[in-house]
Amino acid sequence: MFTGIVEEIGVISKLVNDAATGSSVMTITIPSGSNLLTDCHEGDSIAVNGCCLTVTSFSNDTFTIGVAPETLRITNLGTLVESSRVNLERAVRADTRMGGHFVQGHVDTTADILSVTPDGNALTFRFQPKKPEFLRYIVYKGFIAIDGTSLTVTQVNDAEGWWEIMLITYSQERVVMAKKGKGDTVNIEVDMMAKYAEKSLAGILGGDGAAASIPLLEKIVERVVAKSQGAKQ
Repeated sequence: MFTGIVEEIGVISKLVNDAATGSSVMTITIPSGSNLLTDCHEGDSIAVNGCCLTVTSFSNDTFTIGVAPETLRITNLGTLVESSRVNLERAVRADTRMGGHFVQGHVDTTADILSVTPDGNALTFRFQPKKPEFLRYIVYKGFIAIDGTSLTVTQVNDAEGWWEIMLITYSQERVVMAKKGKGDTVNIEVDMMAKYAEKSLAGILGGDGAAASIPLLEKIVERVVAKSQGAKQ
Protein backbone atom coordinates (compact mmCIF):
# COMPACT_ATOMS: atom_id res chain seq x y z
CA MET A 1 0.00 0.00 0.00
CA PHE A 2 1.13 3.53 -0.81
CA THR A 3 -0.09 7.08 -0.26
CA GLY A 4 0.63 8.69 -3.62
CA ILE A 5 3.08 11.13 -2.02
CA VAL A 6 6.23 10.88 -4.15
CA GLU A 7 9.38 10.71 -2.03
CA GLU A 8 12.05 11.01 -4.68
CA ILE A 9 12.60 11.24 -8.41
CA GLY A 10 15.02 8.52 -9.48
CA VAL A 11 16.86 7.94 -12.75
CA ILE A 12 17.12 4.65 -14.61
CA SER A 13 20.88 4.12 -14.74
CA LYS A 14 20.80 0.63 -16.28
CA LEU A 15 18.14 -1.17 -18.27
CA VAL A 16 18.39 -4.76 -19.50
CA ASN A 17 15.61 -6.13 -21.69
CA ASP A 18 15.33 -9.90 -22.00
CA ALA A 19 13.87 -10.70 -25.41
CA ALA A 20 13.47 -14.38 -24.53
CA THR A 21 11.18 -13.75 -21.54
CA GLY A 22 9.79 -10.33 -22.48
CA SER A 23 10.82 -8.96 -19.10
CA SER A 24 13.20 -6.20 -18.01
CA VAL A 25 15.62 -5.53 -15.18
CA MET A 26 16.01 -1.91 -14.13
CA THR A 27 18.61 -0.32 -11.89
CA ILE A 28 17.48 3.02 -10.49
CA THR A 29 19.76 5.64 -9.00
CA ILE A 30 18.39 7.95 -6.31
CA PRO A 31 19.59 11.50 -5.49
CA SER A 32 22.66 11.92 -3.31
CA GLY A 33 21.72 12.24 0.35
CA SER A 34 18.32 10.61 -0.08
CA ASN A 35 17.06 8.43 2.76
CA LEU A 36 14.83 6.36 0.47
CA LEU A 37 16.96 3.23 0.96
CA THR A 38 18.06 3.74 4.58
CA ASP A 39 15.62 1.12 5.85
CA CYS A 40 15.48 -0.96 2.66
CA HIS A 41 15.60 -4.76 2.57
CA GLU A 42 15.60 -7.18 -0.34
CA GLY A 43 11.99 -8.04 -1.11
CA ASP A 44 10.66 -4.62 -0.10
CA SER A 45 8.10 -2.88 -2.29
CA ILE A 46 8.80 0.44 -3.97
CA ALA A 47 6.36 2.15 -6.31
CA VAL A 48 8.01 3.18 -9.58
CA ASN A 49 5.75 5.55 -11.51
CA GLY A 50 2.91 4.12 -9.47
CA CYS A 51 3.77 0.44 -10.10
CA CYS A 52 4.39 -1.69 -7.02
CA LEU A 53 7.67 -3.52 -7.69
CA THR A 54 10.01 -5.68 -5.62
CA VAL A 55 13.56 -4.69 -4.73
CA THR A 56 15.90 -7.53 -5.70
CA SER A 57 19.16 -5.83 -4.67
CA PHE A 58 20.32 -2.40 -3.51
CA SER A 59 23.27 -0.26 -2.46
CA ASN A 60 23.48 3.14 -0.80
CA ASP A 61 22.17 5.01 -3.82
CA THR A 62 20.80 2.40 -6.26
CA PHE A 63 18.29 -0.43 -6.28
CA THR A 64 17.34 -3.05 -8.83
CA ILE A 65 13.89 -4.32 -9.76
CA GLY A 66 12.54 -6.89 -12.19
CA VAL A 67 9.61 -5.92 -14.40
CA ALA A 68 7.36 -8.70 -15.69
CA PRO A 69 5.95 -8.78 -19.25
CA GLU A 70 2.40 -8.04 -18.04
CA THR A 71 3.59 -4.93 -16.21
CA LEU A 72 5.45 -3.74 -19.31
CA ARG A 73 2.28 -4.22 -21.40
CA ILE A 74 -0.15 -2.48 -19.06
CA THR A 75 1.99 0.42 -17.81
CA ASN A 76 4.31 3.04 -19.27
CA LEU A 77 7.39 1.28 -17.87
CA GLY A 78 7.91 -0.40 -21.23
CA THR A 79 8.56 3.00 -22.82
CA LEU A 80 11.34 3.93 -20.41
CA VAL A 81 15.00 4.06 -21.39
CA GLU A 82 18.25 4.64 -19.58
CA SER A 83 18.25 8.20 -18.14
CA SER A 84 14.44 8.24 -17.83
CA ARG A 85 13.20 9.87 -14.62
CA VAL A 86 10.68 8.03 -12.43
CA ASN A 87 8.60 8.78 -9.34
CA LEU A 88 9.53 6.71 -6.29
CA GLU A 89 7.66 5.93 -3.07
CA ARG A 90 8.32 3.28 -0.43
CA ALA A 91 5.44 1.12 0.78
CA VAL A 92 3.58 2.81 3.61
CA ARG A 93 4.09 1.70 7.22
CA ALA A 94 1.28 1.27 9.74
CA ASP A 95 2.53 4.26 11.76
CA THR A 96 2.82 6.61 8.78
CA ARG A 97 0.51 9.60 8.33
CA MET A 98 -1.75 9.21 5.29
CA GLY A 99 -0.81 12.29 3.29
CA GLY A 100 -2.49 11.33 0.02
CA HIS A 101 -5.00 8.52 -0.47
CA PHE A 102 -4.96 4.72 -0.47
CA VAL A 103 -2.91 3.69 -3.50
CA GLN A 104 -2.29 0.00 -4.22
CA GLY A 105 0.43 0.38 -6.82
CA HIS A 106 -1.69 -1.61 -9.28
CA VAL A 107 -1.98 0.35 -12.51
CA ASP A 108 -5.43 0.07 -14.13
CA THR A 109 -4.61 1.63 -17.47
CA THR A 110 -2.49 4.29 -19.10
CA ALA A 111 -3.67 7.67 -20.36
CA ASP A 112 -2.46 10.13 -22.96
CA ILE A 113 -1.91 13.77 -22.10
CA LEU A 114 -4.23 15.78 -24.37
CA SER A 115 -3.05 19.21 -23.27
CA VAL A 116 -1.08 21.15 -20.68
CA THR A 117 -2.39 24.64 -19.96
CA PRO A 118 -0.81 27.20 -17.59
CA ASP A 119 -3.18 28.63 -14.99
CA GLY A 120 -1.29 31.28 -13.07
CA ASN A 121 1.68 29.41 -11.61
CA ALA A 122 -0.18 26.08 -11.80
CA LEU A 123 -0.53 23.68 -14.73
CA THR A 124 -3.79 22.08 -15.85
CA PHE A 125 -3.33 18.65 -17.43
CA ARG A 126 -6.07 17.00 -19.51
CA PHE A 127 -5.99 13.20 -19.94
CA GLN A 128 -7.72 10.58 -22.05
CA PRO A 129 -7.55 6.95 -20.84
CA LYS A 130 -6.52 4.10 -23.12
CA LYS A 131 -9.41 2.11 -21.64
CA PRO A 132 -12.48 4.40 -21.69
CA GLU A 133 -14.41 2.17 -19.26
CA PHE A 134 -12.26 3.45 -16.39
CA LEU A 135 -13.79 6.91 -16.73
CA ARG A 136 -16.73 5.71 -14.65
CA TYR A 137 -14.46 5.62 -11.60
CA ILE A 138 -13.20 9.17 -12.11
CA VAL A 139 -15.34 11.82 -10.44
CA TYR A 140 -15.12 15.54 -9.85
CA LYS A 141 -13.01 16.28 -6.75
CA GLY A 142 -12.22 12.57 -6.40
CA PHE A 143 -8.81 10.98 -5.93
CA ILE A 144 -6.67 9.56 -8.72
CA ALA A 145 -3.06 8.34 -8.87
CA ILE A 146 -1.13 9.50 -11.95
CA ASP A 147 2.36 7.99 -12.29
CA GLY A 148 1.95 7.20 -8.59
CA THR A 149 1.13 10.80 -7.61
CA SER A 150 -2.02 11.36 -5.55
CA LEU A 151 -4.01 14.11 -7.26
CA THR A 152 -7.49 15.64 -7.19
CA VAL A 153 -9.73 15.58 -10.25
CA THR A 154 -10.76 19.13 -11.14
CA GLN A 155 -13.02 18.40 -14.12
CA VAL A 156 -14.52 15.39 -15.91
CA ASN A 157 -16.18 15.19 -19.31
CA ASP A 158 -17.65 11.72 -19.80
CA ALA A 159 -19.15 12.57 -23.20
CA GLU A 160 -15.78 13.59 -24.65
CA GLY A 161 -13.83 11.03 -22.61
CA TRP A 162 -11.36 13.15 -20.62
CA TRP A 163 -10.61 14.53 -17.18
CA GLU A 164 -8.31 17.20 -15.76
CA ILE A 165 -6.10 17.79 -12.74
CA MET A 166 -4.16 20.84 -11.58
CA LEU A 167 -0.48 20.59 -10.67
CA ILE A 168 0.60 23.26 -8.20
CA THR A 169 4.10 24.77 -8.12
CA TYR A 170 5.22 22.62 -5.19
CA SER A 171 4.31 19.42 -7.03
CA GLN A 172 5.83 20.61 -10.30
CA GLU A 173 9.24 20.48 -8.64
CA ARG A 174 8.76 16.99 -7.18
CA VAL A 175 7.06 14.73 -9.75
CA VAL A 176 8.01 13.60 -13.26
CA MET A 177 4.69 14.61 -14.82
CA ALA A 178 5.65 18.29 -14.69
CA LYS A 179 8.17 17.65 -17.49
CA LYS A 180 5.69 15.76 -19.66
CA GLY A 181 3.61 17.26 -22.44
CA LYS A 182 0.92 16.60 -25.02
CA GLY A 183 1.13 13.05 -26.38
CA ASP A 184 3.08 11.62 -23.44
CA THR A 185 1.71 8.64 -21.54
CA VAL A 186 1.08 8.30 -17.80
CA ASN A 187 0.09 5.41 -15.52
CA ILE A 188 -3.38 5.58 -13.99
CA GLU A 189 -4.74 3.96 -10.86
CA VAL A 190 -8.31 4.95 -10.07
CA ASP A 191 -9.53 5.18 -6.48
CA MET A 192 -9.94 1.58 -5.32
CA MET A 193 -12.87 2.62 -3.11
CA ALA A 194 -14.85 3.37 -6.28
CA LYS A 195 -14.30 -0.18 -7.52
CA TYR A 196 -15.36 -1.69 -4.20
CA ALA A 197 -18.47 0.51 -4.20
CA GLU A 198 -19.31 -0.59 -7.75
CA LYS A 199 -19.02 -4.28 -6.87
CA SER A 200 -21.12 -3.86 -3.74
CA LEU A 201 -23.85 -2.04 -5.64
CA ALA A 202 -23.76 -4.65 -8.39
CA GLY A 203 -24.41 -7.31 -5.75
CA ILE A 204 -27.28 -5.35 -4.21
CA LEU A 205 -28.85 -4.66 -7.59
CA GLY A 206 -28.37 -8.22 -8.81
CA GLY A 207 -25.79 -7.32 -11.44
CA ASP A 208 -22.62 -9.08 -12.49
CA GLY A 209 -20.28 -6.10 -12.26
CA ALA A 210 -21.04 -4.72 -15.70
CA ALA A 211 -24.51 -3.78 -14.50
CA ALA A 212 -23.00 -1.27 -12.12
CA SER A 213 -22.24 0.96 -15.09
CA ILE A 214 -26.00 1.51 -15.43
CA PRO A 215 -27.07 4.53 -13.37
CA LEU A 216 -28.25 3.55 -9.91
CA LEU A 217 -31.49 5.49 -10.22
CA GLU A 218 -32.43 3.64 -13.40
CA LYS A 219 -31.94 0.29 -11.68
CA ILE A 220 -33.99 1.35 -8.67
CA VAL A 221 -36.84 2.51 -10.91
CA GLU A 222 -36.76 -0.78 -12.81
CA ARG A 223 -36.99 -2.70 -9.53
CA VAL A 224 -39.88 -0.58 -8.25
CA VAL A 225 -41.81 -0.92 -11.52
CA ALA A 226 -41.27 -4.67 -11.66
CA LYS A 227 -42.38 -5.06 -8.03
CA SER A 228 -45.46 -2.94 -8.65
CA GLN A 229 -46.47 -4.91 -11.72
CA GLY A 230 -45.96 -8.16 -9.85
CA ALA A 231 -48.22 -6.98 -7.03
CA LYS A 232 -51.01 -6.07 -9.47
CA GLN A 233 -50.90 -9.50 -11.03
